[in-house]
Amino acid sequence: MQYSEAEKRSKIIVHTSVIGILANVFLATFKAVIGVISHSIAITLDAVNNLSDALSSVITIIGTKLAGRESDKKHPFGYGRIEYLSSLIIAAIVLYAGLTSLVESIKKIVNPSTPEYSAISLIIVGVAVLVKIGLGLYVKKTGEKVNSDSLVNSGKDALLDSVISSATLVAALIYVFSGLSLEAFLGAVISVVIIKAGFEMLSETVSKLLGEPGDVELIKEIKKTVCTFPEVKGAYDLILHNYGPDKYNGSIHIELEDSCSVSRLDELTREIMIDVYKKHQVILTAVGVYSINTQDSEAAKFRKEISKRVLSHEYAKQVHGFYYNKSEKAVRFDVVISFDADSRQAVLEDIRKDLSQEYPEYSFSMAMDMDYGEI
Repeated sequence: MQYSEAEKRSKIIVHTSVIGILANVFLATFKAVIGVISHSIAITLDAVNNLSDALSSVITIIGTKLAGRESDKKHPFGYGRIEYLSSLIIAAIVLYAGLTSLVESIKKIVNPSTPEYSAISLIIVGVAVLVKIGLGLYVKKTGEKVNSDSLVNSGKDALLDSVISSATLVAALIYVFSGLSLEAFLGAVISVVIIKAGFEMLSETVSKLLGEPGDVELIKEIKKTVCTFPEVKGAYDLILHNYGPDKYNGSIHIELEDSCSVSRLDELTREIMIDVYKKHQVILTAVGVYSINTQDSEAAKFRKEISKRVLSHEYAKQVHGFYYNKSEKAVRFDVVISFDADSRQAVLEDIRKDLSQEYPEYSFSMAMDMDYGEI
């Protein structure tokens, strides 16, 4: 039976998550028993954290299954973004676990209890550290391979747990050899680390939901593909809309000579859309066109002159879509202005003022484009 790439990806995520569930339930059970017997708040909190990890894996499976649903009339771009929502829930669980453990640790600081460790309990905690490191590396690497934020977050959380378990083990050894109990204070430190990780996961996922620019390398590769067509003299303004991991729709502008016929333009845009999808699995919903002067020998020289002047302004990064109408003394082009500018609109107005003063006999129509990071 043949599976599509999306189905293969889903199977890998589910398989990895099931392994995570089994490992975390196993670890949580042993740590809970040890924590209760030894009266160790740190080990008990570590067990609770393992259970939250198991729950995260369950949410990853559910999110992956829902995200794999076919697009329909209500959601024509599919359900891929559900994976981001599952990542959001996982981040919230980590954050909640951190806040809860912090409260419990503070209670133990106010009303301390004496822990009781045995050699077997310390050995089990040590083994748990090794298991968590292996699990974390495996889950994180798999998540990066299939571009799953949920798996990557789970992997990071598992690696964080291994550090926490190691600290718990060190605190236990300190108590055994010196009689100094750092349990409650260690629990508080662990809680702060978990809370910080939760906020970071939350921030990363919210950023993707709000909309981030597409991967820079992907943008470069798509433009490279578009420019392989002989008629295309330049590719600009590639905007990618993300509808889940590896699910992109987009639009692009291309520069063509003004002698290109409408019939060839129709064929060319279709060919570009098909080629981009075959090579990059990106759906181009629109291909806009900039025309290049071929009837006027002065146009190329004037373009170079104007571009040099525009790019002399700080934060002006690129000029494209240039067209010069000699008879009407009109010039139109797009200028990319960096987001580093305090006011991008102010930079555009400065450029407009500069060109109007230098070339008062010409009218300039400028559109401000965004810097998507690939320039």
